[in-house]
Formats: sequence, C-alpha cells, structure tokens
Amino acid sequence: MELKVAIEGRRSTRKFSTKKADWRNIIEAIHSTQYAPMAGSIFPFKFVIIDDQEIIKEVAKWSEQEFINQVKYVVAVVSDKDMVKVSFPKESEKFTHQETGAAIENFLLTLSDFGLSTCWIGHFNEEKIKKILKIPEEYEIEALFPIGYSSEKTKKAKPKSDIYNILYFNTWQHNRMRKVEKIESRAPEGY
Repeated sequence: MELKVAIEGRRSTRKFSTKKADWRNIIEAIHSTQYAPMAGSIFPFKFVIIDDQEIIKEVAKWSEQEFINQVKYVVAVVSDKDMVKVSFPKESEKFTHQETGAAIENFLLTLSDFGLSTCWIGHFNEEKIKKILKIPEEYEIEALFPIGYSSEKTKKAKPKSDIYNILYFNTWQHNRMRKVEKIESRAPEGY
C-alpha cells in the first residue's frame, strides 16, 4: 500500500465483522513500532496481546467501550517512563508521550496495510485493567486497540482542518501562503 493511501485511508472503527484477524499481522504491526524515533534510542514500550474473550469482556467493561466485545484481539500498549528518565530526567514524560505517538502511528499504519481496523482507546480505568492484565504498578497503559476487520463502509477522507488555518511561517500567525480561490479563465479546460 502506498503511504499516502495508508495515511488518508486509516479510520477508527467501532463496528467489526466476525472474521478473525491473523495474529501474525498484529505481531508485524507491533514490530513496526520499533522503527519509530525514540529519544536516546531507548524503546520504553511493552505490548500485551489479549485473545481471551473473558479478559476482552473485562477490558470492554472498564473502558466503557461495548464495541470492544466484537473483536478477537485487543492490544495494550504499555510504557516504562523510568527507562527514559534515566537518560532524560527532566524531559522523560514529554519524550515518552512523543515516542508513544510515533510508535502508535507506525502500528496503526501497518495494521491498515494488512487491511485491519482498530480504534485508539484512551479512556479506561487503568487501575482495573492493570490488575486484570497483571501489569506492574510502575508501568503505564498508554492505549488499548481492539483489532479486527471493519464491517463499516469507509468514507472518503477529509482533513481535520484547512491547511491555511494551521500553518504559519517563521513566527506565530505569520501567513506567507494566501488561500487561492479558483480563478475563472477563458482558457480551455485543463489550462
């Protein structure tokens, strides 16, 4: 899949088909996270692949996301900020969040490349889910990802914002670009 197609085609899915994902593709998507940029080349993440339906029910309950029950796999992304803190004591929290975003984007795009769908779940009772998954206290669950095949029809992608509203040059609110409206021309179509 072409990168631009993968970026523009990735969607959050909350309706999944009954078709089971291939766990090898999920492992490959996790492997892709290791190529994300990391401060000091420190990789502070662990992953828990959940395929036990009883545990998935508990995860759905404690994240208040009933649709999670539709999938056969959920992945928990877990970070160890202390790993980053050793090398970057003042910036460890910021760096860990930046690294998390970069790693997860690789994960999401790789899942899309395999035709798989997910939804980034950031709202959950971390204490309860840590207990269910037996994750040690010093680790943090960054996000949960129910994974499967979408049963929704994909809609054409739209950018979240107009580029003219989010881009400045050199200083805040300095707009070098001017929004160009379609210019009426007497030239034939295509010129």
